[in-house]
Amino acid sequence: MKIYLAGPDVFLPDAREIGRHKAELCARHGCTGLYPLDNELSADSEAASLKIFRANQAMMIAADAIIANLTPFRGPSADAGTVYELGFMAGRGKLCLGYSNDPAPYPQRVAARGAVQQQGGALHDANGHLVEDFGLADNLMMMHALDLYGCALVTPAQAPDDLWHDLTAFERCIELAVSRWAAR
Repeated sequence: MKIYLAGPDVFLPDAREIGRHKAELCARHGCTGLYPLDNELSADSEAASLKIFRANQAMMIAADAIIANLTPFRGPSADAGTVYELGFMAGRGKLCLGYSNDPAPYPQRVAARGAVQQQGGALHDANGHLVEDFGLADNLMMMHALDLYGCALVTPAQAPDDLWHDLTAFERCIELAVSRWAAR
């Protein structure tokens, strides 16, 4: 089974090392991890972003499954590119798994960025915008894509000391992917 390894990990200082480690964990479970930085692309042209998009899309098309790192990145929610990739894979009917190393509920993460208050029976942020609160870990579209095309979001009981390098939840996703794939 080929698994596309999505997440904001590609933006971390040790992104290639993280990708190698994730691919090694996949291999231990009999899978092939497809990491976006495995694409050898030149980023020196105006068309570099389109080349990256197309190369990552080709990897997703070749993959049987996705494991998306949905740990909040640069805000209270998952990385936007990762969310797109999860939706792309769900739209293609591929096996979708995801994890977050931040187990805090979404409204709590929003509140950490500014005041959240009850107004008319609903939560609103400091700007008066409605805060989605269905008791889910993140936006309902992501959570139900996982539920319907793979399994529920994998989260630890408490956040690990290192949100970006602890791969316990990631490895659990690999195990779930292998068992779901075998059951197909």
